[in-house]
Amino acid sequence: VYVVDAYCPHLGANLAVGGRVVGNCIECPFHGWQFRGEDGKCTTIPYAEKVPDFAKIKTWPSCEINGMVLVWYHCDGVDPVWAVPEQEEIASKEWVYRGHTEHFVNAHLQEIPENAADFAHLTFLHEPVFMSGVDLRYTHSKLWEPVKHCWKAEWQPEPEPNKHCSQLVVKHSLTVFGKHFSLMDFTVRARQVGPGLVFLTFEHAFLGRGTILQSVTPVEPLLQHVVHRIYYQRNMPAVIPKFILKAECIQFERDIMIWNNKQYRSKPLLVKEDSAIQRHRRWFAQFYSENSTRITFQKGGLDW
Repeated sequence: VYVVDAYCPHLGANLAVGGRVVGNCIECPFHGWQFRGEDGKCTTIPYAEKVPDFAKIKTWPSCEINGMVLVWYHCDGVDPVWAVPEQEEIASKEWVYRGHTEHFVNAHLQEIPENAADFAHLTFLHEPVFMSGVDLRYTHSKLWEPVKHCWKAEWQPEPEPNKHCSQLVVKHSLTVFGKHFSLMDFTVRARQVGPGLVFLTFEHAFLGRGTILQSVTPVEPLLQHVVHRIYYQRNMPAVIPKFILKAECIQFERDIMIWNNKQYRSKPLLVKEDSAIQRHRRWFAQFYSENSTRITFQKGGLDW
């Protein structure tokens, strides 16, 4: 796979609308110019005697891994300084694709991974059993009150050479009328790789092992496209990973109801039990630079 700019440098046609792949080139639908995917060099202009050396299109560093095409973007034009790890079980086909979910979230990219360090929200927002749904007005219903999710979590950044990664370990259990229901005990290890990719690897004593790959892709300022893809043991019935994905989706949509309606607090009112949130913000700050795009808001009045 090669990734190039969407718009032809000649007269601006969108190569993704009517363009086609010819060999290792992308052909513009407007005038038939062909650009080589490897380096962006124009190789063919149907009506020109010679292709000028300066005729090129911008190429973007990319890779194919874990069933995804990933593109590297840096606002300073820096080449990739780390690589996305390959999930061995996906590459060997020991784990197979069992479905995905897609959401659009009206929030800043940073808001989504910051959840990993917000342990208090796990206990409150995600304690009601997933059967009580996603509408936060009704999740604390009397009907499902006897059944509760219990969460214990720990978040840590990774040391060099993986300072762009962090680890969240979550231990889950279920109680029914206050009694521990051990059949639902499982551990989730969430490894964040860079600002927009998470490996949610889980294991269960009876239901086996698998992973959910979470990708967060900015679409425009304060709009994120979030995809969860689940890969699970081939020898497990497909209904098991589909059930896990559904349960995860319900919990995630509870977060979305918060994200879509909250404000970002650069100086939040925190207590000592919230210390991991500040540690996470310091860790996440490495993904910004002086040239990172900033959005400014009108302050000091209601004239917006």
